Order: sequence, then C-alpha cells, then structure tokens
Amino acid sequence: MGPTSHQAGAAGRALTADRPDALRNVVLVGHSGAGKTTLVEALALTAGAVNRAGRVEDGATVSDYDEIEQRRRRSVQLSLVPVEWAGIKINVLDTPGYADFVGELRAGLRAADAALFVVSAADGIDGATRMVWDECEAVGMPRAIVVTHLEAARSDYSQTASVCGEIFGADDPDAVIPLYLPLLGTPGPDGHSPVTGLLGLLSRRVHDYTSGERAERDPDPDELALIDGARSRLIEGIIAESEDETLMDRYLGGEDIDVKTLVEDLERAVARGTFHPVLMAAPAADGARQGLGTVELLELITGGFPTPAERPPLAVTAPDGSPRPDVTCDPSGPLLAEVVKTSSDPYVGRVSLVRVFSGTLRPEETVHVSGHGLEDRGHEDHDVDERIGTLTSPFGKQQRTLGTCIAGDLACVAKLTRAETGDTLSAKDSPLLLEPWAMPEPLLPLAIEAHSKADEDKLSQGLARLVAEDPTMRLEQNPHTHQLVLWCLGEAHQDLALERLRTRFGVQVDPVPHKVSLRETFGARAAGRGRHVKQSGGHGQYAICEIEVEPLPPGSGIEFVDKVVGGAVPRQFIPSVEKGVRAQAARGVAAGYPLVDVRITLRDGKAHSVDSSDAAFQTAGALALREAAAESPIHLLEPVAELDVVVPDEYVGPVMSDLAGRRGRVVGTEQAEPGRTRVRAEVPEIEIGRYAVDLRSVSHGTGRFARAYARHEPMPPHLADKVREQAEKGSPLT
Repeated sequence: MGPTSHQAGAAGRALTADRPDALRNVVLVGHSGAGKTTLVEALALTAGAVNRAGRVEDGATVSDYDEIEQRRRRSVQLSLVPVEWAGIKINVLDTPGYADFVGELRAGLRAADAALFVVSAADGIDGATRMVWDECEAVGMPRAIVVTHLEAARSDYSQTASVCGEIFGADDPDAVIPLYLPLLGTPGPDGHSPVTGLLGLLSRRVHDYTSGERAERDPDPDELALIDGARSRLIEGIIAESEDETLMDRYLGGEDIDVKTLVEDLERAVARGTFHPVLMAAPAADGARQGLGTVELLELITGGFPTPAERPPLAVTAPDGSPRPDVTCDPSGPLLAEVVKTSSDPYVGRVSLVRVFSGTLRPEETVHVSGHGLEDRGHEDHDVDERIGTLTSPFGKQQRTLGTCIAGDLACVAKLTRAETGDTLSAKDSPLLLEPWAMPEPLLPLAIEAHSKADEDKLSQGLARLVAEDPTMRLEQNPHTHQLVLWCLGEAHQDLALERLRTRFGVQVDPVPHKVSLRETFGARAAGRGRHVKQSGGHGQYAICEIEVEPLPPGSGIEFVDKVVGGAVPRQFIPSVEKGVRAQAARGVAAGYPLVDVRITLRDGKAHSVDSSDAAFQTAGALALREAAAESPIHLLEPVAELDVVVPDEYVGPVMSDLAGRRGRVVGTEQAEPGRTRVRAEVPEIEIGRYAVDLRSVSHGTGRFARAYARHEPMPPHLADKVREQAEKGSPLT
C-alpha cells in the first residue's frame, strides 16, 4: 500500500477529512531522546508532506519549530503534524519526553485515539514510559511499538523487541510481538551490522531499503528460514488476541491461512487494544524519499489503528453538573469539542488547539465555553459565549486555513479570549461540559518578584496568560508569607515558565527563596507590662496594661480574655488592647513569624481621663506582649506535611532512607497496586521544597507523591537558633 496520487501535492495545503473514518489520531510517547520528533519528520517526508527531511516548503522545521525548543534542542510542548496516507488524514501528535512536561503528554493522550510508543534500541525503556503504558492499558487505548536508533553502534533490534515483550507484555506474552525482522547489511569497522531492510513475517516478503527507496522482493533461502522461524508465534498471537476461535481451529488443524485474513485479524486486534505489534523505523538517508520502516508504520496506522468513531464516548454533563446523554462521533451531531492546548502567537494572539468529539466546528459561529474543575490550579470557573475565529491546521510555523473541522479531527482556533486548556466548547443553546483529564499536581515551588516597576505593571496579565496555557502550573499568592509562587513540575518546567514570561509576554521576573510559613508560640507562662506614656504639649498619650500569656494546645490560635476589675482599664479601651496584642502577634515576638496557640489575659492597667486613647492602648498592648515574650522561651513551630509516596517495590528502601534523612517519620506502608508500594510519612515542609526533583532521582522517574498540610510542631532547637540568627540578619528561613 503506498501514497495516493494526490499526495505529492500535500505539502503546502491544509489536509481535510469529510468523514470520521478517514481520520486517525495517534500520539507518540517515549522518553526524551528516543527519537519521537525525528520519527515524525520521517513520516512527514514519506507521506509527501515535506520536501526534505524535517522541512516544510518555506524551510521551517515541521516539529520543534518553537524558538525555545530550538534553543534547548528538545521538545517542550505538544505539537500537531497532519499527514495523509492512502486517502486517510493522520494527525500525528508529538509529545515531549522529559518528565517536567508530562502535562503536554497527557493532553496528547486526550486528543489521540491510539498511541505509538517510541523505544530507542540504544537506550531501552525507562520507568516513566512503563507508567504511561500502564495508564493506556487501564483505559484500553490501542498501542504499537516502534524501535528507533537502529544505527547506534550498541543497538540490537532483536534484543530490544524481546525486552519490549517482557516489559509491555508481562501479563500477556502473546500480545507484544514483532511484525518484522531486520535485514542486516555488512558489518562495519566497529562490528555493528546496519539494518538495511525488513523481513515481513506475515507476507514472507523482503522490504529492501538498500537503494534508498523501498523495494520488495522474495526472500532468499536463509532469509526465508529466519521468517518461518518467527512467523508461527506471530500468527498464533494475532489469532489469540483477535479472539477469532474459528480461525484458531483452522490454524491448529494445519490449514495455511491466507495473508489477507491474517492482516484483517491483526488490524482488528490492534484496534481493540489487545495486540501491540513491534516495528522499527529509521530516518531517510540523504537524498532518499523514504525512511526505513516508515511506509510499514503508515500502513499500520491507517489500517490497524481505530478511527475516531471507534473511540468510546466521553461522559458529559451540563455545566451545572446535571447528567447528559453520551455524545457519539457524528459530524451532524451536537457540537462537543475540547481545548487540548493553548499557546500565544505574537501576531494572532491566543491560539487554541481543539479536538472535536462531535458535531462540526465552523468559523465565525458562536459557541459556549465552559471551564470547570481546575479551581485549585488558579483557573476560575467560567461559562461564556465566544465567537470562533479562523480555523487553521498547524504545520510547523505555518497555519493553513480550514473551512470546517468535523467530529474526530483537530484544528487551531484563533482569538478565543477566555478559553483555556481543558475547556469545553459546545453549542450556545445546549452547553455541555467534559470532565478535565487527569493532570499531575505541581509540587515544586518557584517564588518570584517583578524585576522592575514596569514589569510589575505587566506581571499579573503575563502570569494569567501563562497559567491559562498550562494547567500543570499553579499560581499562588501565599497569604502567610505574602509571596507570589508558581508551583511547577520540575526545574525544567520552572526555567520554561521564566523564559516564556520574558520572551512571549515581555515580563522579567526574579526568582527569590521560597519561604515556609513558620510560627512562634510561648514555651511557658509569662507576664508583661506595657507602659505608653508621653507628653509633648497638648493632649499626651497615656496607657498602661498588664497581661498574662500562657501556651495553649496546637491549633488553638490566639485567645484574648478580659479579667480587668474595678474599671482599671475603661471598657472602651479593652478592644484597643486586644487589637494591639493581636497586631503584635501577627508580626511575631522573636524571629518575625506569627504568634499562635496562646491565651492572652488582660489583668490590670491604668488610664488617664484626658490623655488615654485607642492608639495609646493599642501601643501598650503590643509593648506588654513583647515584654512577656522576653520573660519566656519562645518556640518556633514549623509546618509538617503528610506525604503519600507511591513507588515501585524495588525503590521502597531508598525512598524510606531518603525520608529519614529529611527528619521524616514513616507512619505506614501498604500495597498500592501490583508491584508498587505506598509509603505514608510526615515530613517538615522545610525539608521537602525540592522533593519533586529528588524523588524523581531516587526512583528513576517512577515515583509520584502527594502532600497535604498536617500541623505545625516545634522545630528542633539547633534549627530554631539558626532561624533566629537569620532573622537578625534580615533573611528569614526558606
């Protein structure tokens, strides 16, 4: 099967589809450096979408075209590359492989109907890729595996395919089997034999790429022996996973099953998500029009991956949460679409990448935009009507105009001013809401300040646009430390946020140390006398109050008690004393942190008939509290977080040792899921500021954790002394 006759002119025009069964949406998954972007470019070249490897007609790259990506030389965002093969439009979604940008990966999984796992023959499979495979398996997403980096000196396709079977097919060894064997060329000086073609196990044909073009031929006797040695296991796996019992009986009875029937069963099993073929691919050599294995891969995508109409319908509700009937993939049905990515263009403004699940999206029509369920990420609930701008199909830096976007397809929509990533688009007279897809919690804090007054004026708008684009980022105005904090997924995520603020939104910010909300409390009962007496002509200031302070149990806050007798402090000034001591408590009495968990009792005082005032008694109350603090040990309280850490069983020991080194107390362990353990611990928040990064290192990228505030408790004396020293120098502990 090859390209259609009109594909040669595909470059330069927007690809369209008029029915869902003429569409395929596939997302590429794999660790950073596995070769996903290179594979996308190879597929685009083979399909005739570009005129040379990785280039569109104006010379721009087809993937990783963003200036930040070009500077960093790695993918940091989801990108869409539409190609056409055999009359089928394929939306190829390229995702970043670095763990900090898993939000872009999750968006790609939401937009796609099948996943292509890219595995490097040189580097193997990392733990994060295994976790994504398990996620896809849980929802039954169809998957295939393509092995890359065949040219590397230490690469071994057969060994890599075997490892894929052991890891991805651990529960069902018959579900992960190669479709092709490598045709090896003459070994080079380093002893490595290059892959020059593919031995088709089903067709018993050789696809030879030695000339730079794909040429088919019959196998020679040695090649045929290799094919027949592996063919039986593949056929048995296909028949078993397609659940074609009649065919299995025929095969076991010795009947030679024709290739057409086997291919149909293969495609059925792949589309059902029960069989996951292993293929191989390599970019085209200089001057070649096809990369090794790219034709075979395009044939699998168009023939074996499901159409959008075969995707199970997503559950929908009305914006108020009331149930609504399931919506199917029908171009003439009610409009249901979702914003899977938001970006900013310096000329166009906000651009929304939209997946249409039902109905047809048309330019210039008014739609309802619903955004709910991301309030904890700094996204306000919103329900607004907006007018659709121009519809385009992205291709590198180009935006090619579309007339419509039918159910199952993806398109970019310009100038949706309120729409954010994760929002639902529907008909304004029948609004619908899709539940947001699962997003990882950002747990690495980045405290920032505007670099200058000019930046401060633009900061609020720039941060709002940044968070609207990326739902894995959370913006917080901490009420205790008064810091502006961006919560991110990792250090690379932080760096990208700062760079986007500077380059896209023209806002320069400075990272500052992240503060932890410490508290102070009294260690013993103490008394204090506040005397504020001044005379400077006219009315003076006169207020004296005597208080007693005693510690209370954790979580009690501040309790003020009036036990004045005989009118020593006039009734109208008692609230003034309370206001003064509470204001001083908020400022702290030792290291500048708020005072909590004490009872302050007003015992006695004095007033003057003329010179006493509200301000005077506020000052006296504050002075009395400071004097009492000088007579009692002041304990510093630090926040303690409850950590819920889930890691593979083999990393439980290192994780627990690491937590112990952070002054953590493990309170329990339990089986979370097969092969993974949940560790519950209580750890001071001061010790886990970088835990999002450190856990990734300890668990080789396979661990995840959640945190929740538990309580404040006394800080060890040696650390408390350090805090006081830093407070005296004007640099609170971070």
